[in-house]
Amino acid sequence: MTRSVEIVGGGPAGASAAISALQHGARVTIYEKSRLPRHKVCGEFVSPEIVPLLDRLGVSWDEAVPARIRRIVIAGGSALKCARLPEAAFGLSRWAFDDLLFRCALRLGAVHERQHISEPRAGSVWAAGRHAAQPRGARLFGFKAHFTGPTDDAVELYFFRGCYVGISTVENGITNVCGLGPEGAGFDTDALVASYAPLRERLRPLRRSFDWLHTGPLVFANRLTSPVPFYAAGDALSFVDPFTGSGQLAAVLTGMLAGECAALDLDTKAYLRRCRAALAPAFRWSSALRKLAGLAFADVLLTAVPARVLYHLTRPHVGAGR
Repeated sequence: MTRSVEIVGGGPAGASAAISALQHGARVTIYEKSRLPRHKVCGEFVSPEIVPLLDRLGVSWDEAVPARIRRIVIAGGSALKCARLPEAAFGLSRWAFDDLLFRCALRLGAVHERQHISEPRAGSVWAAGRHAAQPRGARLFGFKAHFTGPTDDAVELYFFRGCYVGISTVENGITNVCGLGPEGAGFDTDALVASYAPLRERLRPLRRSFDWLHTGPLVFANRLTSPVPFYAAGDALSFVDPFTGSGQLAAVLTGMLAGECAALDLDTKAYLRRCRAALAPAFRWSSALRKLAGLAFADVLLTAVPARVLYHLTRPHVGAGR
């Protein structure tokens, strides 16, 4: 008997779950109330481990023509560190990435329902993003905009005043500028990014192409040890600090595992074990670095960590979840 799988959320985790479930013989319905594709606050950096995952999903990565990212730059205070990445990573906007995966899911037979589902149902895949709250005064918010102008082959991280901003090129010569800061920093984002001289100079030759997008509050938490009767995937399962650049990879990986387990009606506990094997080490390191980022002089301390070490520590273990 063919199993039916309900997936709530049509972003990278939900679309990957849909494709994976279809590959395992299930009928799939995606419940996504928003019109896709859409711009979302996201670093839009995609680590190279994404390629074998997309190959398993049958998704043509080159169709999206992502930018190639070959270096990492970390700046804090007056310090600046640069390193070459072990292998080229990618820059791709959420608009393009969501569209690539969602269209593939529909092409393979997933049905799209523009219906709001407020609570996870038993046996379903919950990929509707993070839902958490924090008390006022301790909250963190994200922001993002696209810019036009000169491009580079680096992913750049700027740490200052309890904030950080990432810059990288995405498709079509667009530069994505995405950051995170405490609510005490205010919401005049142009003033915020101009308050740190190295960042201000980096952005000087660029021109913002749309208004700043904002999201939050952001809570770094996970459900890796909390058995539930559904398959949480993507940010709904584990929301790691965006500066690690592993969010998109984790979304696709957990989405694939969730779709497979839901299609085969596997125990959600077994699903969580596979997710823990893949994500827990990276989550522990990103949590430690997040605490470090909250300390005084964190910008100096973070730039003391070798860039290649930071990159390796925060990568999910893709093969461990199989």
